[in-house]
Amino acid sequence: MSMAIARPDPLLRADSRRRFAMAADGRLRILLLLFLIFGAILLARIVQLVATDLFTDAHAASGGMADRADIVDRNGVPLAQTIEVESLRVVKTRLMNDPRVLARGLAQIFPDRTEDYFYRRLTMRVDGIVDMPMTRSQRAAAERGLADYRRHKNADLFADVLAEAIPSVATEEWRRRIVRHSSAMIRHRATHEQLNAVNALNEVGFDYPRETERLYPRGSLAAHVLGFITPGKGGAMGIERAFDRELGRRALTGEPLALSLDARVQAALELELSETVANLEAQGGSGLVLDVDTGEIVAMASNPTFDPNRVRFPTAEAQWNAVSYTTYELGSTFKPITVAAAMDAGVVTDLSRRYDATQPIRIGGHQIRDSHPSGRWLNVPETLISSSNIVTAQIADQLGADRLRETFRALDFDKRPQLEIRERGAPRWASPWGRTTTMTAGFGHSIQVTPLHLASAYAALVNGGIYRPATLLKLEEGRVPEGRRVFTEATSARMRQLLRMIVASGTGSRADAEGYRVGGKTGSAERAVDGRYVRNSVVATFAAAFPMDRPRYVILVMIDRPPGNAYSFGQRTAGFTAAPVVRRVVERIGPMLGIYPDATRDVDISDLEPLIWKPRGEQ
Repeated sequence: MSMAIARPDPLLRADSRRRFAMAADGRLRILLLLFLIFGAILLARIVQLVATDLFTDAHAASGGMADRADIVDRNGVPLAQTIEVESLRVVKTRLMNDPRVLARGLAQIFPDRTEDYFYRRLTMRVDGIVDMPMTRSQRAAAERGLADYRRHKNADLFADVLAEAIPSVATEEWRRRIVRHSSAMIRHRATHEQLNAVNALNEVGFDYPRETERLYPRGSLAAHVLGFITPGKGGAMGIERAFDRELGRRALTGEPLALSLDARVQAALELELSETVANLEAQGGSGLVLDVDTGEIVAMASNPTFDPNRVRFPTAEAQWNAVSYTTYELGSTFKPITVAAAMDAGVVTDLSRRYDATQPIRIGGHQIRDSHPSGRWLNVPETLISSSNIVTAQIADQLGADRLRETFRALDFDKRPQLEIRERGAPRWASPWGRTTTMTAGFGHSIQVTPLHLASAYAALVNGGIYRPATLLKLEEGRVPEGRRVFTEATSARMRQLLRMIVASGTGSRADAEGYRVGGKTGSAERAVDGRYVRNSVVATFAAAFPMDRPRYVILVMIDRPPGNAYSFGQRTAGFTAAPVVRRVVERIGPMLGIYPDATRDVDISDLEPLIWKPRGEQ
């Protein structure tokens, strides 16, 4: 019997092979596509890492300082730059001459340093290698090893000796420490003449590397704003710290970081402030110029200051930015804010209404009195012109704690300033907040804020009632924050009149820069230390704006603890200490900012002038 065997059709076999080949080819294409996608993702990530960390590599290559973009003022004037400099380094293992003789020669070339300083830099010191406690026997062994090292320059033998004496540290770690301490920087930013003189010492142990260094070409100008660089760590304060990585990224494109500062205005403010602090023999001071419509800080000064090129703080307080970080009770400068809040709340509707200022107010075991008692009933304009604590306390009391705190919160008095730098102080509010606190906070006590808080509040007082946070960055046209309304336009218009009257005929008369229509308010408050006020320790502040017929800038000056001397006619108050600085600064910076004196213009205060009491014979 025969059996039929079915054989595959050749055509079917061929078709099967084609289908298998097509499937294999499809799988290969998919794998290739996945590989390409993965490769593209990997490449993109590598590019991203390079773009992000290139400046870190530059940091290592430049001997400790990464390349950073320039920082410039609003007009493009350089305030911080990265430059290449020549320097002097010693490799101690290569020294051929006596270190003491070399130190003597270096001291002659660089007379700002002593011979002993250079000797320490040129010699290996055991405590520079060993940074841990040692027993007497361990130190003796280390010193013997050091003596051998100085003779033979053999780091391996020295590392073995140290590892045997102190086995808790491995030999390789000791070797790394020795190498790290075998060279030392002698001089950064040396001149060609100095290096030529060093070369004449005929010492092969000296190297002359080129380094990148951060230069602040205008010395101490805007030091607290700019901050400084710590080699190997980056920005240590101010803009340098806040924009540490951003400045590194910008270095790749060469795009500078533009600040809102105007170097000319900054220089004028710093000069007037420093001269006044010196003449008054005060402990320090601060100043600020702020654009009322944008919140841009045009100048910010804190005294005492420092040079970021060679950071040495003359006092502990020189480390702090007194404008944005340090908080104070700013006294009577709060009175216009309280009055404005009362006007918006309907508590003050008639400026001619008079309040009893004949006697101090006794409340909660405290006494609220005026520094210069009038002995009269005062209306609102008279209250601000004569700076009456008694009347302002009554207005704050009628306004109430909730509405006063609401106004303070609307002005960000309850939080750190919204500013790019990290040196921002937290306000301090009295707790608990009772009736007494409401009355005293109305005239600037029982609450501590920074001068920057106050300047931003004054901008809202005079610009139509809109609060905008301050900024240290130059704003592009059309990028001004919308802000939020705190005061009505009508109240803001009234405050421009009242602030102008204070300068024209009140406690702020010494701030009256002729033709510039300055308006503002004095504030003289005793410093609070450990919860108690210190008599004769005064913070004197003048907060102002100009020109008041169309306010452009707020200017604030604070003098810290003036003792009252002949320069201020024996007075400590703001009218004699801070107000004159405002006048001089306005006269200097006005033309720089496009504002010129005009005797034909001023705020119309004709409807308020009849409310001001005048002695017989002056009416």
